[in-house]
This record gives sequence, C-alpha cells and structure tokens, in this order.
Amino acid sequence: MNTKTLISGLLGGVCYFLLGWLIYGVLLKDAMNSSMGSATGVMRGHDDMLLWAIALGNIATGLGMAYILGNWAGVTSWAGGAKAAATVGALFAIGYDLIMYATSNMMELNGIFMDVPISIFMSASAGAVIGWWLGRS
Repeated sequence: MNTKTLISGLLGGVCYFLLGWLIYGVLLKDAMNSSMGSATGVMRGHDDMLLWAIALGNIATGLGMAYILGNWAGVTSWAGGAKAAATVGALFAIGYDLIMYATSNMMELNGIFMDVPISIFMSASAGAVIGWWLGRS
C-alpha cells in the first residue's frame, strides 16, 4: 500500500467514524434502538462503548475502501470515489445485514431498510474523500 492510498484510507476512516457517530449515535439513535431484535444485552451502553475499537474498525474500513478504489477501480476524483464506494458499500451492507437478520435476533427487518441507505451514504461520503485525495497530484 503506497503513501497516497494509506493517507486516503486514514481520511476515509475518519469520515466513517465521524458520520457513524453523528448518524447512529446522535441523529438516529432512538430509531436504530427501536429496530433491534428480540436479543437482549447484546449492545453496550453508551458509556461502555469501546471507542478505540470503533476507531480502529473505521480506519480498517477506510483503508479497505481506499485499496479497492485506488488499486482496483483506478479512482482519481471525488465523484468517482463517491460512486464506486456507494456501490461497494451497498453490496457489503446488504450482504451483512441480511446475514445478521437471517442468523440472529439482533435486528428487525425494518432495521435493514434504515441501515442500508445509511451505509450507502457513509460509504459514498468516505469514497468522495478517498477519491479526492487519490486524485491530488
């Protein structure tokens, strides 16, 4: 992974982290909580969240997206990054959410209909940042 991909991935990870906090933690906190399935005790309370793990997970996601966009898709613009990342994000979110719905009691079906568009938006935003950085000379 070259320096440009590494930096763009870190920037994308920060974007994922901040948008996740804003959307899931602030704006749609109650709506997401209401779409939880019948499983109890699986979500940590706000004060028990492991921010270091969330941050590392988002950075890993940003690095993965940067690797895909930069090395495989040849993205060099914010618009190209947004489009490609929205597609990748949609496919991963649909796949992950449907598997979680099918195999656990952690999410109701309506949660998928909320989570997938959010994931697409977050991925498109991070992809725009990644594509912008990759396109710099």
